[in-house]
Amino acid sequence: MKKLIVVLALLCSGTVLADSLTPDQLLQRIRAEKASEEQLMQEREQRFLVEKNQQQAIYQQAMQALRTQEREAAELKAQFEELEQQLTEQERQLKERTGELGELFAVLRQSAGDIAGQWQDSMLNVQQPKRVAQFERFANSRKLPSAEAVEQLWLTLLEDMTASGKVERFDAPVISAGGERNITSVVRVGPFSAYSDTDFLVYQAGDDALRALPKQPNGLSQVKNWLTASEPVAVLPIDPTRGSLLEQLQHQPTFYERVKQGGVVGWVIISLGVLGFVLAAWRLLELQQVVRSVRIQMRDLSNPTLNNPLGRVLGVLGPQPELTDLETLELKLDEAVMQEVPKLERGQGLLKLLAAVAPLLGLLGTVTGMIITFQAITQAGGGDSRLMADGISQALVTTVQGLVVAIPLLFLHSILVARSKGVVRLLEQQCVGLLALHMSAKESRD
Repeated sequence: MKKLIVVLALLCSGTVLADSLTPDQLLQRIRAEKASEEQLMQEREQRFLVEKNQQQAIYQQAMQALRTQEREAAELKAQFEELEQQLTEQERQLKERTGELGELFAVLRQSAGDIAGQWQDSMLNVQQPKRVAQFERFANSRKLPSAEAVEQLWLTLLEDMTASGKVERFDAPVISAGGERNITSVVRVGPFSAYSDTDFLVYQAGDDALRALPKQPNGLSQVKNWLTASEPVAVLPIDPTRGSLLEQLQHQPTFYERVKQGGVVGWVIISLGVLGFVLAAWRLLELQQVVRSVRIQMRDLSNPTLNNPLGRVLGVLGPQPELTDLETLELKLDEAVMQEVPKLERGQGLLKLLAAVAPLLGLLGTVTGMIITFQAITQAGGGDSRLMADGISQALVTTVQGLVVAIPLLFLHSILVARSKGVVRLLEQQCVGLLALHMSAKESRD
């Protein structure tokens, strides 16, 4: 085909070259080109045959390697099946030999997991920080434990039981309420409570230190007395719930926080209460001084002084009273007593008003607190009681504040009224006695 193409190409170009080549020259040229092409074709055929032999050799090598791999695969498969049979047989023998040991291991793992969960918030972790991790590794292990591991687990349990019954003093890291971390001498009563020289201490899961409570309960003085006492038996405050009671005490508001819950109405009630107590104390002291001065005047009725009500009443008579008209003298004495009554009853009306207004203000705070509660329910629903705590606290606290202020003020008002009436009765008795004395003197002169 290629030769035909060459001949056609030459024939096509013959018209072009006809002018320069003769027919003999053209024939000779065609023969030369044909011989060259035949030589090229022979060379290509030789190369193809060489490559064919090479490919045949590679193919033979590949087939030989394939047969080798297939033979090795068959041997490995047979070996795998044999090993699998051996593994099955060994597992069967292991189950027969272990027997109930597997069930025992499952129980031990479950117990270790339960104990690790219970010990998460134990303050004994400060002294033995690695024991929880040890129990967790045992609980998560899938291997059959050794006798040494089971024995170590048992020893750790015995150490916890022993430490639970001891009162120890040791140095431990303590985080103060301000966040400072220091090594402090600590007293620990079993797993229940721990104290430093100044604070009650608690332990939180995940910490490697004890923490001082922000609000310290009472009873730390008993710990200090035990540290300095020589008696083997002492009374110490402990938390049998291992921190739950102390945590609840942290949420219990102080007296000042209770007062703040009353809001503006609560502060108004307290201000009025302070004003009422100051007024009552001032009036009680003043009446006490009046009673004392009246008693002194009663010892010397002939020399009246103006620093007490009785002296001022006696001053109305003068040094030489006229006894001709006893009715006029009686009216003068009654008038003098009536002039002293407002001074003795001064402040009682205001005190009574404060005692009456305090519970009304408490009622006002109650209504205001309920309005705040209903607003919280409207905005956020009634699912979260903490959102309603502010309004309910104000409603209850203001009521208590109003009653706490009103009840003592009523008692103080009654005491003041009784004291002032007692002084008035004393003045009236002295006036009646003076009139009787003057009447008897007049009759004797007549």
